[in-house]
Amino acid sequence: MKPAEEIVGAVGFSVMTVRPGDTCLAMGISDLPILAPGHFMSVMESACVAALVELLENGETTIVDKFDISLIDSVGIGTEVRATARCIEVVDRTMIFECDVYDGERHIAYSRIERTAVERVSFLARTAAQSLINSSDN
Repeated sequence: MKPAEEIVGAVGFSVMTVRPGDTCLAMGISDLPILAPGHFMSVMESACVAALVELLENGETTIVDKFDISLIDSVGIGTEVRATARCIEVVDRTMIFECDVYDGERHIAYSRIERTAVERVSFLARTAAQSLINSSDN
């Protein structure tokens, strides 16, 4: 991971167009055909990942530790939403982002996301080992 002073201020962007399967109705969490909260989270996470693409070392990736989201409004099928993410702080290996989602000029969601840098292979090995332990308990 690059030094904190190179990471703070990094900005990333992500865009998505709402499809019928992206709605609360399709996911069974509401009877409204509006963008499901999980997809707001995904577009924001994608913007965070884009901000870090050139700031991590080979073999590193990031995982979400904390996600605090506020939904201001919603959008329907066919709407193109765009997310921005800006790294505002680095604490050890954790990067803290402020994110916003817009429909045109309309601000529809914001969040604070914490992502921690991990070594990809070691993280996957620990995850696989835990899965094996859990499956042997059943």
